[in-house]
Amino acid sequence: MSRVLLTHSNHLFSDRKQAEKMQPYPPLQTLLAAAVLREQGIAVSLFDPTLEPAATSLIPAFEAAIDRFHPNLIVVCEDDFNFLSKMCLIRNREFAFAMARVAAGRGVRAVAHGSDASDRVAEYIAAGFSAVIIGEVETTLLELALCLSLKTALSGIAGLAFHHNGLIQYTAPRAVRTNLDSLPLPAWDLVDMARYRAATISAHGFFSLNMASSRGCPYRCNWCAKPIHGQNYHYRSAHAVAAEMRYLKDAFHPDHIWFADDIFALSPKWTAEFATAVESLDARIPFKMQSRCDLMTRDTVAALARAGCAEVWMGAESGSQKVLDAMDKGIRVEQIGEARANLRHHGIKACFFLQFGYPGEEWSDIEATIRMVREASPDDIGISVSYPLPGTKFHQNVASQLGSVASWSDSADLAMVFRGTYSSDFYRALADALHLEVRGGACPESAWALVHALEKSEHPAEAAAS
Repeated sequence: MSRVLLTHSNHLFSDRKQAEKMQPYPPLQTLLAAAVLREQGIAVSLFDPTLEPAATSLIPAFEAAIDRFHPNLIVVCEDDFNFLSKMCLIRNREFAFAMARVAAGRGVRAVAHGSDASDRVAEYIAAGFSAVIIGEVETTLLELALCLSLKTALSGIAGLAFHHNGLIQYTAPRAVRTNLDSLPLPAWDLVDMARYRAATISAHGFFSLNMASSRGCPYRCNWCAKPIHGQNYHYRSAHAVAAEMRYLKDAFHPDHIWFADDIFALSPKWTAEFATAVESLDARIPFKMQSRCDLMTRDTVAALARAGCAEVWMGAESGSQKVLDAMDKGIRVEQIGEARANLRHHGIKACFFLQFGYPGEEWSDIEATIRMVREASPDDIGISVSYPLPGTKFHQNVASQLGSVASWSDSADLAMVFRGTYSSDFYRALADALHLEVRGGACPESAWALVHALEKSEHPAEAAAS
């Protein structure tokens, strides 16, 4: 019988931005995979590196986990619901490769799953992984674990890439799971919940846990990579999600929930059913989620308020319609303000994701975004620069401009990895100034002076014209 050690490569303290934010969440996808294996009688254990105190302790702690459990299969299973996994960061990749080397040294087969592994199959296999799970993980991993027990061939398992006879071979694609209610609850007992509770309470005064009500996203923003779920979107029943909230409420007493869906509350009908289920089960816990501006209609926002929603993060991206259209975002600038007003009416915080540096964006477009932020007055903002991920139309458009380093080291990098209108220093200064203005209520004149000085030095003709 297989003994499977699951782990992932997200170490909070290797990412300076995430260490400062101190909002760690258990690896939800990894825990779901563990629960599916355990349902079939497979022994599982978890090495969760998220809150290991130092990068130097990661490998010794991983080796100790191997010594305790004696697995015959190690799975570096990234959390598909964590945006950090989707960013394919260099430090996470390096840690995954280091774990593969340890496994090889112990004579234990290791496989990988996640966005980065799906994009870089050859590199992961060269690093020592015997296979990469492509697409959704649960069923493929279960069949793989059973295959190893029965000592049968990998070629009969859909959703795998592996090395055979000097070549990387791909099996048939794995169909996505359409009935999400068939999944068990995550294997929460594998998590050191006290450690997560202490970390978030010490930083923020409350304890937050994560959930997901859906998988995938049906929209077609051309910079958004979808290596796991593709263009598919499936959701759990409203009652099942509310029932899980009630379970978490009783079992772990969280003060707050983070819905990690790419798109929460896509359907107005589902959202109304969810609010009713939350009320009937007495499952209400304040929560935050992310969605789209055009989905935050009056009726949907009213239902979210009934369910306990406290904060919504929306992909506003830009205050320039030209840029939104170039991104294939599918929203109008005025819908950003409308969503903000609807959320304010119900006392729900409205927060914007903003993206600068998209090809073709000029200073006038940046000014439009600054103006939009000032007029809408969001409760918070998150700022990134355009970041080309493999498999996207955006990546195809700038592929010839990418150098040898096409990934960020960590989530605070904000480096332009293609030839943008402005430099990385300009966009970092812009992000700092706008963050100070929104979060602090006022921004030192010196911060905006630096932005204007960099803009003028990099594009003097345009600056003179404006």
